[in-house]
Amino acid sequence: MERGAGQTDGQRNGALKITMGERLPLALRMRRLVRELAKFGTVGAFGVLVNVATFNLCLHVFGLATVRSGVIATAVAVATNYLGNRYWTYLHTAKTRVRREASLFLLFSGVGLVIENGVLALSHYGLGFTSPLADNIAKYGVGLGLGTAFRFWSYRTWVFRGRRSAGDVGEADDFPAEEQRKHRRVLL
Repeated sequence: MERGAGQTDGQRNGALKITMGERLPLALRMRRLVRELAKFGTVGAFGVLVNVATFNLCLHVFGLATVRSGVIATAVAVATNYLGNRYWTYLHTAKTRVRREASLFLLFSGVGLVIENGVLALSHYGLGFTSPLADNIAKYGVGLGLGTAFRFWSYRTWVFRGRRSAGDVGEADDFPAEEQRKHRRVLL
């Protein structure tokens, strides 16, 4: 049997032929998920810096109340994270429904804001841990972790949904940016 016989052109050059309704191999899906998590984490890390700086600026410089400072800081970080996720993490998703996407992003970010600052309010007002260190631990050590897990799930599930596309999908998703726009993200 001739080398490569019985394979499509896409299979011979390292690409997989995926049709509507089919799933990618687990290893490829995991690689994509790890790449997506890394980008989401990088955007989120920058958002945390914005959040921490804004929170402490509002609290200690402007003298605003603890939870009010937390809500303002989270709102500023949400705006920063939307830009990072839209134009980097999920660059390859369709941009035809931006109003819907932005609305869902704000909705799920609002839920994340409630989770994050709910932990802060519980710690500060409910449990009486009122020191600046306790406020930062409650907000960033616990609340942000829970809020981030929720946001990652909701953004990838509802906001930046890719459409499964027919055709060749590269094995390691290492397409140039132009090609990535042609091939929509395949959901797990």
